[in-house]
Amino acid sequence: MMDNKLTYKDAGVDTKEGERAVALMKEHVKKTFNKNVLTGLGSFGSLFNLDLEGVTEPVLVSGTDGVGTKLKIAFMTDIHDTVGQDCVAMCVNDILCQGAKPLFFLDYIATGKVDAEKVADIVKGIADGCLLAECALVGGETAEMPGFYQDGEYDMAGFAVGIVDKKKIIDGSKIAKNDVIIGITSSGIHSNGYSLVRKLFFETLNMKVSDKVEQLGMTLGEALITPTKIYTKVCNSVLGKSLVNGIVHITGGGFFENIPRIVPEGLGVEVNLGSWEAPPIFEYIKNAGNIETSEMFATFNMGIGMMMVVNPDDVEEVKNQINAAGENAYEIGRIVEGKGVTLC
Repeated sequence: MMDNKLTYKDAGVDTKEGERAVALMKEHVKKTFNKNVLTGLGSFGSLFNLDLEGVTEPVLVSGTDGVGTKLKIAFMTDIHDTVGQDCVAMCVNDILCQGAKPLFFLDYIATGKVDAEKVADIVKGIADGCLLAECALVGGETAEMPGFYQDGEYDMAGFAVGIVDKKKIIDGSKIAKNDVIIGITSSGIHSNGYSLVRKLFFETLNMKVSDKVEQLGMTLGEALITPTKIYTKVCNSVLGKSLVNGIVHITGGGFFENIPRIVPEGLGVEVNLGSWEAPPIFEYIKNAGNIETSEMFATFNMGIGMMMVVNPDDVEEVKNQINAAGENAYEIGRIVEGKGVTLC
């Protein structure tokens, strides 16, 4: 029998540090609140008033995702206030593909030992992402799990809910032969392909995140930690006119796995290489690793984070709407008879 009284802190869980983390993150969370948020941070369940103005048949659209091994770059650079935006983007961009308006977001952060300042930085990134996504951060969970994660490391996941009127759901069923694919540029790698990136730069080439890369105009770490773009503003701008037949979020699996998810049976896609300007990080990865073009397009977004499929007659109007929303739009391909994705 032990002489000293055993405490939860002795087991590695510091509840006081957890409370301090909550206090630090409150200011970030509150800035995402809107009139529909009915509970504050700390309630057992989060209440959100469902405003159905203008919606006749409401359908809830949900999505969940994480940041993957991009978190390793956050550990290496000690930059933690951007990966939260990645988490929001990975969830919100998916539900935007169905034509949904994002409503609210919840996060889950797990770590071996809570560092209040670091957790607050992570939540700041999540809150910043929610502001870009035009949704509220209504709650979350920070789990301290000693012995489960290496010192200084953590994992993160998120969950987003949006709403769409049933008659306005975008599911790709209206896509037809000769429809045009409009690509909207990415900010960089976003949050997919980092296992290949880490193997190339840190195992094969023995580079460091602090290495300045002239071709990129920044350090390697700065290029790799660039947060995922969130496409809420541009989708809100375009979708109000019902001109879009399908939307693709280019995530894991690149072009070859994601585009066919929305294309009807019997139809394929031709993508015109060189029809858009990609961030230099992709050419740098390709050349540094001697990676085949097909492998690049199967792994990365290649500078196109989101695609919209539209009727040929609507191309210019949709491109103008995208540009007016502050994004760059390119006509990058076409729907054809066939199957799968062909790079031309």
